[in-house]
Amino acid sequence: MQSSGASSTSLLRGLSDLSLYVHLPWCIRKCPYCDFNSHEIKGEVPHEVYLDALTRDLQASLPQVWGRTVRTVFIGGGTPNVFGPQAIDRLLTTLRGLLRLSADCEITMEANPGAGRFAQEARDWQGYRQAGVTRLSLGVQSFDEQSLKAIGRVHDANDSFEATQDASKVFDRLNIDLMYGLPGQSLEMAMRDLETALSFGLGHLSLYQLTLEPNTLFASRPPVLPADEVLEDMHDHLLSRLEMSELDRYEVSAFAREGHVCLHNTNYWRFGDYLGIGAGAHSKLSLPDLGVIRQTCTRHPGDYLKAVIAADGSHRRQEAVPYDRLGFEFMLNTMRLVHGVEFDLFERATGLSPQQITGGLLEAQRRGLMDCSQGRWAPTRLGLDFLNELQILFLPQ
Repeated sequence: MQSSGASSTSLLRGLSDLSLYVHLPWCIRKCPYCDFNSHEIKGEVPHEVYLDALTRDLQASLPQVWGRTVRTVFIGGGTPNVFGPQAIDRLLTTLRGLLRLSADCEITMEANPGAGRFAQEARDWQGYRQAGVTRLSLGVQSFDEQSLKAIGRVHDANDSFEATQDASKVFDRLNIDLMYGLPGQSLEMAMRDLETALSFGLGHLSLYQLTLEPNTLFASRPPVLPADEVLEDMHDHLLSRLEMSELDRYEVSAFAREGHVCLHNTNYWRFGDYLGIGAGAHSKLSLPDLGVIRQTCTRHPGDYLKAVIAADGSHRRQEAVPYDRLGFEFMLNTMRLVHGVEFDLFERATGLSPQQITGGLLEAQRRGLMDCSQGRWAPTRLGLDFLNELQILFLPQ
């Protein structure tokens, strides 16, 4: 395999701590807007077999991350809480046995309020906390009955409220995902959702506009969404309300109190290294012989299980990031951060000289999309609003 052309010496100097992503791919029902690698439960979830496969997957990847300290773990999906606390305890025990987890390791688990209808233990927040989860991320999306039905969620408004209320009593680090621009949603409904979310005194909120992604049910059967001018009003009013709250916007879609920033996602956005295990999981690693590489695991759970059991490495595809795309990939991630990144992170994370992206930097500043001062590159407010336009300036010519 060819090297990306980046300086391996610079990359080795810049190696930071590692993040681990674990993918649990099953959901009770596939949401019509979701383009994630999630699969509807048919019959029983093969908990033990899948956990065995995750162990084998991790063991096979250890030579690439040997000796590095893991600062964050993120258990995503799918709906991870279709795995009960005992299964998560087994998973985390395995990780501690195979990896060097920091004493203050942030361990996030995603959860769906509606999974409690699948199994009672899915709402055993205390059980997950005792298993070692330090941060919970709830996929609430809305507190409105009509809106939840419109986007095909398995939970209702009462589930949203109760799950958030109960989880907030157990986890001092709690995020909820909230969506706006939903079918039939008015500005008043969107603002009411936000006010309800803020009433819980959350430490973290992720706010997303509903988009119609390819290869989803909504893409083939699109619902009627609010008009563009209504969406703009929602965006402006929601952000204005959040500016008056105790949650600071630190990423284009993420808001947090001091001390509640998601360290795992921040590592992604700072172009840090992470290893992914599980069906469809992605990895980004800096290796001395290959430069920056990306890996992708087989997406379908059944195929993933077969390939991992075969132990022939076929479940994981790997490619080096081409030399001329490193600048773009760095900016694709880091310009999501409201306060940007320090100048010297570019060379430490890519092994390249900043001269490689001088053209993009100058053009971004000329258009008012980016600020380059006080030792940092950061998107302006305009740059955050037109993030795609900012990022594509760094595509290789």
